[in-house]
Amino acid sequence: MDQAIRYYQERLKQTPEALAYLARRGLDDAELIERHRLGFADRTLGLRLPEKTRKAGHEIRSRLQKLGLLRDSGHEHFNGSIVIPVITPSGEITEVYGRKINDNLREGTPYHLYLPGPHRGVWNEAALESSSEIILCEALIDALTFWRAGYRNVTASYGIEGFTADHLAAFKQRGTKRVLIAYDRDEAGDRAAEKLAEKLIAEGLECYRIQLPHGMDANEYALKVQPAAKSLGIAIRKAVWLGKGPAPTESPGQQIEHAPTTLPEITPLAASVSAPSVAEAVTPELTPPDNPLADEVIVSYGERRYRVRGLAKNLSYETLKINLHIAQSEAYYVDTFDLYSARSRHLYIVNAAKDLAVREEIVKADLGRLLLKLESLQQSRIEAALKVEPESPAMTEAERDSALDLLRDPTLLDRILADFDTCGLVGERTNKLVGYLAAVSRKLDRPLGVLVQSSSAAGKSSLMDAVLSFMPEEERIK
Repeated sequence: MDQAIRYYQERLKQTPEALAYLARRGLDDAELIERHRLGFADRTLGLRLPEKTRKAGHEIRSRLQKLGLLRDSGHEHFNGSIVIPVITPSGEITEVYGRKINDNLREGTPYHLYLPGPHRGVWNEAALESSSEIILCEALIDALTFWRAGYRNVTASYGIEGFTADHLAAFKQRGTKRVLIAYDRDEAGDRAAEKLAEKLIAEGLECYRIQLPHGMDANEYALKVQPAAKSLGIAIRKAVWLGKGPAPTESPGQQIEHAPTTLPEITPLAASVSAPSVAEAVTPELTPPDNPLADEVIVSYGERRYRVRGLAKNLSYETLKINLHIAQSEAYYVDTFDLYSARSRHLYIVNAAKDLAVREEIVKADLGRLLLKLESLQQSRIEAALKVEPESPAMTEAERDSALDLLRDPTLLDRILADFDTCGLVGERTNKLVGYLAAVSRKLDRPLGVLVQSSSAAGKSSLMDAVLSFMPEEERIK
């Protein structure tokens, strides 16, 4: 199980679609991904195993089927899903949750998956040891949202009916006194919260209901009302007492945020939100608004600080050669290398991790996020370098009339193809028209793009040159 989860972790880092899904959910944070060992199942696990016709392959697949990671058909159970393991404080993986990243699946396909069999374990159980107050979410995505916003004393049920005996036992064993139920704010969530509160209060625990806006879950609310640390903090402090009679505070009947004992362990943690995204971490002094093309960029992830120099020299999409300085406390590492070179990038990761005494996976994740930011900055620099104020040639009345006659001609496409033939590009009727229409679509709000692909010496350049020759010179960049 541990090996499979580690494999899924690596696949997540190499799958842009999965990382984009986490970004859409506000969970694209290196510390969160690393700490909770998020991964992605992309149907490639079987490719790493011996052939099933061999004894070793059969044995391994049988063990994975027994665990529930492979189905009897041999397919991966969590295929197409972000994978979130439930790990005990001792490191045992007791449960796995999967969330499909595509929302256009065929009818009847479940978007939420768990391992077959009864649920075992409590997600983020270690948080119960550090706080007597616990936020209890309906789903792991919501729990990760609270965690990302800085509220680390959070765990999750396995759905509205998924509060298990393991949860209750962990609460009692770890000395939990107060539970703030953050189930979805809908009819089903409200009913489940009231039912659970009755059970927990009978066990001697205080229960409050975090009331999100109607129809929302915690993740949706945090994404819509920014910053999440503040909006979720307000929801926490306005939690409603679910017991009978007055709330157990020194000021009966008042809302929880007025009580002297209100959330003492939760609220301060909001100040230590996990590492910011790259865009948030760029130091304003080094990339000021009036100089977006400054040659030095500072990016911070947790305790690690990256300084990038030499970006201005990269005016080609082919290379991204930079001088990169990483520092943590008194330790540092610096080198100049091409970020697009896998070999150079690997050497930097190995050496930097060694000098800073951190895991290579952490530096690798940092560089992945840094690469995305630097590509965006590089794009701005290249566009600025290529930007030329085009002259607008004036048309005479005769030229305008001639142009309009051409556009109104019902045989327009045939005339375009005839012009291609005159220019020497014969055949390729469909490709010529597609290329031409894509080029003139530059006038649209959403222009088309074309990728020309073929074997060597098949005429790709000739086709491209012919299409570009029909375009105004001042409107093309080659």
